[in-house]
Amino acid sequence: SLEPASRVAVVLSGNGVYDGNDTTEAVATLVHLSRFGCKVSCFAPDKEQMHAVDHTSGAEHEATRNVLQESARITRGAISPLSDLPQKVADFDAVVFPGGFGVAKNLSSWATEGTACTVDDDVAAVIKSFHAANKPQGACCIAPVLFAKCIPGAKVTVGSSRTDDPLWPHAGTAGEITELG
Repeated sequence: SLEPASRVAVVLSGNGVYDGNDTTEAVATLVHLSRFGCKVSCFAPDKEQMHAVDHTSGAEHEATRNVLQESARITRGAISPLSDLPQKVADFDAVVFPGGFGVAKNLSSWATEGTACTVDDDVAAVIKSFHAANKPQGACCIAPVLFAKCIPGAKVTVGSSRTDDPLWPHAGTAGEITELG
């Protein structure tokens, strides 16, 4: 369990539920860690997003956005490139990945390839390094797919697998994660 003053790395995937982090999940993660007294450092890949989405209409638009720069909107600029984190695992007690479609689009190719997806090299290095160090890792929303893909046999929770549950329209994800082993 985490103790007050724990050092927690938070990995972001942009800003906006359709092409980055769900802003509410990201901010809630940061607020709750802060309330618990954790020292938080944020990281994001320094690369272009898969695409940009107009959040008023849900339509894709031609603008390009950088994941690190978009994530910096959430953190008021206090963010580092994700490529720095695998070498700093010893400096942290835990890592958390808030959700949003950016996880499936910018941290991996889950959105377009499902179980055949690839995970960003830096993301995979972070997950595997924290796992090897036996440190806690948290994942919100769709982020558990990253762990299922990177750590064979990982046990993750993504919600209901009932396909008749109207409150959980993404029930297929649970089955797909099971396919990963």
